[in-house]
Amino acid sequence: MPKPKSATGEKNLISKNLIELRKAHKYSQRLLAYQLQLKGYDMDKNVITRIETNKRYVTDIEIKALCEVLNVSYDELIDGKKS
Repeated sequence: MPKPKSATGEKNLISKNLIELRKAHKYSQRLLAYQLQLKGYDMDKNVITRIETNKRYVTDIEIKALCEVLNVSYDELIDGKKS
């Protein structure tokens, strides 16, 4: 069974917002991966790159981890809307 894609054919909904939020925190992809690893999440720079370039699906655990490290809500990460 094929995995679902967005209306535009993207593999995830957070790629553009993740880039903006990461840059707003002045994190490189490597530094964001490091911050995630400090919190106990097994995500490296390559995972961040593949999410941001829309070449990878994102799990619910990864969304939770990114929200925690970037200190944003799910709505802000997924839709770009501050709550």
